[in-house]
Amino acid sequence: MSIQIPIWPGSSSFSASATPFGFFDTDTTFQSHADKVSSWCATRLGYPLNDIELQSTHLYACFEESVLEYSNQVNQFSIRDNMFILQGTPTGSNLTGKPVNPTLNRLIQISKNYGTEAGSGGYVTYKSASIDVVTGKQLYDLSNFVFEGDGDSTKTIEIKKIFHDTPPAIVRYFDPFVGTGLGSQQMLENFGWGGYSPGVSFLMQPMYADLLRLQAIEFNDMIRKSAYSFELTGTRLRIFPVPLYDYKLFINYITTEERASASFAAKSNSIGDFSNAPYELHQYSRINPAGKQWIFKYTLALAKEVLGNIRSKYSSIPIPGAEITLNGADLVSQGTTEKEALITQLRENLEAVSRQTQLTKMTEEADNVQSQLSKVPLTIYIG
Repeated sequence: MSIQIPIWPGSSSFSASATPFGFFDTDTTFQSHADKVSSWCATRLGYPLNDIELQSTHLYACFEESVLEYSNQVNQFSIRDNMFILQGTPTGSNLTGKPVNPTLNRLIQISKNYGTEAGSGGYVTYKSASIDVVTGKQLYDLSNFVFEGDGDSTKTIEIKKIFHDTPPAIVRYFDPFVGTGLGSQQMLENFGWGGYSPGVSFLMQPMYADLLRLQAIEFNDMIRKSAYSFELTGTRLRIFPVPLYDYKLFINYITTEERASASFAAKSNSIGDFSNAPYELHQYSRINPAGKQWIFKYTLALAKEVLGNIRSKYSSIPIPGAEITLNGADLVSQGTTEKEALITQLRENLEAVSRQTQLTKMTEEADNVQSQLSKVPLTIYIG
């Protein structure tokens, strides 16, 4: 006993759970359009002059897949366009159909990594340690010292700064308010101010005089003396000049493990990559007419593929005295071509409104406006 499976009867009645996934079954607009789109696709495929070897469930499934594909393409574009801004932000809110305002958040995060290396902030804490410098000893092995907070020999440290500099010139500068050695006391006596205590209080000198004297002290140390410096090779630290007294030499450092772990310091509920960007399916009733028209055409292309696959089961059907050749292969080819063309069209439309394209257009518009304004005759003012 064979069962005759009914084909498209000419109408359908959509109900909840009629689609494979049911993503849009509760959307009243989707419910209303499902039967209309099914009838439209069947008409475009030749009904009622030709039998359409489809059932309503085939057409409902094609309609649902078309909405899914449209939502998927739009969401993929939005994620690509906004990923630089979204990374590191919370995943809690649904961003579908919402504008994402450009911020400096990601640029600041990147800048903080540079700040770690430059010593001006960042994610890694600078730690400090001190070395006991001994009179007459220049060479020190840093591996023999226990650094702040652990003494864990398995950790690798990186020296960021060694506080071994020449004393500032200002501490060796004669007090400008005393006047001793500057040759100014005699000048003040000629004005009758020498008896005042101190007379030089009545003398005003420009700032560059102090700066020149500081520069002279620094040049003297650089040329005539052994400059304060150090040489760090591996764990061996050599300091210059030879220490003349005992003191503590301070060092700033970081652990390489902490710097590496800072790259993965994001919270578990933050956006990390394409997979967890919070874009959900678009609500069908809120898709504009241009989007719905794309969905209708994509539904038809899918229906052609399905019908073509069904008809391809038999390439021809024998009848008395002849045979009927089915167009299954042609329908599959048409459906595939139309799908590719629709996807290409949608992607081109999305790229045309990308953030980069809009910025380029705004720049071009501003340049064009400036060019037009430059041709406006200037007013001659007569006072």
